[in-house]
Amino acid sequence: MSDQEQPKMDVNNLYREETFTDQTVGTIRTMIPVTPSGDADTARKTIYLGAAQMMTPAGALPLNFEIDAADLSDACEKFADNAAAAMEETIKELQEMRRQQASSIVVPGQEGPGGGIQIP
Repeated sequence: MSDQEQPKMDVNNLYREETFTDQTVGTIRTMIPVTPSGDADTARKTIYLGAAQMMTPAGALPLNFEIDAADLSDACEKFADNAAAAMEETIKELQEMRRQQASSIVVPGQEGPGGGIQIP
């Protein structure tokens, strides 16, 4: 056994998860705060998490995002706008990764397979 302490569950930060889907557009996960005994913890806010997919030439890319909502109905109403914002952010991140890859410098000795020849 190592000298490091083993990870422990935070009993003051527990959530019960429920999943809702329309089987078409996406999924909303509700993270309901609970007490250590499993009862609803009304002192903390329920968290709503959306999940959808963005189709790319390389296949489906998962989108995960938080929805600031008062209840499930409100989360459903806000789903599309939050999914669109997550998609825009993902596209920006992909463009930045492409830009960084295009401007990378090949250093001798770090070429990897192919001897530094880049194949499109």
